[in-house]
Amino acid sequence: MDNYGKLVNPHTVVFERLLPGPVERVFDYLWNEEKRKTWFTTGAMPTKVGERFRMHWQHREYSPHSSTPPDHMKEMDKNGHSDYFTLLAYEPPYRLAYTFGEEKLKGNPTEVEFLLKPEGDKVRLILTHSKVPDRSYALGVSRGWHSHLDVLEYQLKNETPPGFWDVFRRYDGVYDKRYG
Repeated sequence: MDNYGKLVNPHTVVFERLLPGPVERVFDYLWNEEKRKTWFTTGAMPTKVGERFRMHWQHREYSPHSSTPPDHMKEMDKNGHSDYFTLLAYEPPYRLAYTFGEEKLKGNPTEVEFLLKPEGDKVRLILTHSKVPDRSYALGVSRGWHSHLDVLEYQLKNETPPGFWDVFRRYDGVYDKRYG
């Protein structure tokens, strides 16, 4: 197993990571806003399937280390980015799923599912991003998820991550080559 996402079909990207446990702690980082905002988004997440919610990204807040965003991300870095989601599954501490990109994709959102499987003192996280509309979108979410999952891993190891954009730059062109 490596940490790279795999394009398992033209519309589905899957990541697997073996993370420090226990499973309840990892799930808390996925669902609880106070933990989630250290690696991904802010915004309270519901527990009732079918409920809509809003989350906000502010990449520069994941680390005390600053980093310069790529030119095409400068505006997002300055203002952050928000979108709407709908909860599809809430099964603590093993499964969480929601739509992704409701606003950006104009009513045709993708879907993200996190599955957690305990393996001794570790937890296997399987992230599946499905209903991906095209290759360009798959490349973008792969680079994004890879970077966010790296930051999550730093947090779960109680380590301070580098600035997000420094992590993000590690994957310049990587997925374009991997996905052929």
